[in-house]
Amino acid sequence: MNDDFVSLYAYNRWANRLVLDACRKLTPAQYVAEPAPGWSSVRSTVTHIAIVTEAWLRGVAGESIESVPTEEDLPTVDDAERHLGKADRIIDDVLPALTPERLNALQTFRSRGRVAVLPPWVVLRHLVNHATYHRGQVASKLKRFGVDAPATDIVFWAFEQFPQTA
Repeated sequence: MNDDFVSLYAYNRWANRLVLDACRKLTPAQYVAEPAPGWSSVRSTVTHIAIVTEAWLRGVAGESIESVPTEEDLPTVDDAERHLGKADRIIDDVLPALTPERLNALQTFRSRGRVAVLPPWVVLRHLVNHATYHRGQVASKLKRFGVDAPATDIVFWAFEQFPQTA
């Protein structure tokens, strides 16, 4: 079995890509519209995934987060994808240094006046769980607009990773 975080983040990257590709089937007006009264837009949810993922990973890398982009800073699917690309580069740089001791050592995370003291393993698992939760919201919103949502369960990623025989 591959390292847990290497596999989790490979899955997360794959699932994000599928959802972003589905979002590209929306018109620009659909991307920013409420799919139902009181529901946030697809853009709002997608940018939330991108902004939160990148910010927490900057924290895991040891950075104190003073500012993060807003939804308006990432107006298109391509902008959200580029921001997730930043997160992907951070995790690619950080993963090799994450020894068991480092994963379990309490770390102080600072972001916009908030402070949390957690071991990095909690943050890393939270980010994949967080993105999965919000991708499910995006899937519901896509369906409201008549766009087929991709199957992003981890088992579907695993089907692509391991040879399937009859």
